[in-house]
Amino acid sequence: MSTPADAGPRPIRLLQAAAFVATFDRFAMPPMLVAIALDLGVPLGDVVRAAGAYFLVYGLSQPVWGTVSDRLGRVATMRLTLVVAGLCSVASAFSTTTAVLLLTRGLAGGFFGAAYPAALIYLGDTVRPEIRQRDIARLMVGVALGTSLAYVGAGLVADHATWRLTFVVTGAAALVVAARLGALAEPPGRTTPGVLPPLRTVARSGVARFVLLCALVEGAVLLGTVTLLPAAAEGAGASTSVAGLATGVYGLSVLVCSQLVGRLSQRWDAARLLRVGAVAAVLAGSVLAVSQGVAAAVAGAVLLGAAWSAMHSTLQTWATEVLPQARATVVSLFAGSLFVGSSLAAVLASGLADRGRYDVLFAAAAVLAVPLGAAAAAVRGRWRPRAAGPTGP
Repeated sequence: MSTPADAGPRPIRLLQAAAFVATFDRFAMPPMLVAIALDLGVPLGDVVRAAGAYFLVYGLSQPVWGTVSDRLGRVATMRLTLVVAGLCSVASAFSTTTAVLLLTRGLAGGFFGAAYPAALIYLGDTVRPEIRQRDIARLMVGVALGTSLAYVGAGLVADHATWRLTFVVTGAAALVVAARLGALAEPPGRTTPGVLPPLRTVARSGVARFVLLCALVEGAVLLGTVTLLPAAAEGAGASTSVAGLATGVYGLSVLVCSQLVGRLSQRWDAARLLRVGAVAAVLAGSVLAVSQGVAAAVAGAVLLGAAWSAMHSTLQTWATEVLPQARATVVSLFAGSLFVGSSLAAVLASGLADRGRYDVLFAAAAVLAVPLGAAAAAVRGRWRPRAAGPTGP
């Protein structure tokens, strides 16, 4: 039986494009935090909170988009939300106060938030479980490229032109990708179970609740660290461009490591991948707690990319498998938990960031990574799926 994801390379490339533009917009702001604060004449903490608003709305919107995609369709949801997100991103470029910036970035985050989870659910609907992590790793190529180009490009643009131009570019790119997604077929057999039944199913599942908790902590540990890394490098004396280039290595690390993880997932069990990811996260936080110079930023970025590739791809693959009958709800709540965790980290970190105490923030991330990795690996090692996913040829 043929499915949309099995029809050739085009579907995954379109999904990668959607992941790319959403990720580019998401990671464009961190390397520009200092430049935006200087341009608007406000404390850095105010701009950090605006970035946190993006992640918060991005996260809280996930259950909404999961339900919408059940009723409207995965592809239709991605197209509609990318159009609105693109317009909001362009509006961000015209912000003159942090209040306007917070509003426009929050709205952009809310609508961009539908792209990657819908792509992930699409793969969950159409790809066989035994090869699903491989295809999710391929999807992460778009994430890696978006991350790397955002850090490098946004830093350079902020240094040599204006930070506002970056948001115009991301908005225009979102509109182009929305148009291109019209060529992607909807998965067959989509159901519309309503809002409450799948939520009740998730609430009754202890393993599903545990996976969501892991996503919350992972968001604080990994995304929280990546968000603050460019500002920390600038605080240590690097220019905006150099800080962006140093942090951009994170995207290259994800690009390389995600391909390696995709292959290793065929031979290693999920618990082992989670342990590897946790070790990389601990090492990243430890290195950055000692120094935030350019060399340390590059080393930390490489380790964070390895942690993200091994830990996050494994957790989100687990999210597609834990409750197949409520897959869209679990995946959307997973993404929501991830970015709520990142937002909470940004809010809690804003005061220390204002005082330049990045060493404390990175040390805390290293400490949190230990119980996260140990608990996730232990539970995943014992868990076994109860129902098979969709089948392909």
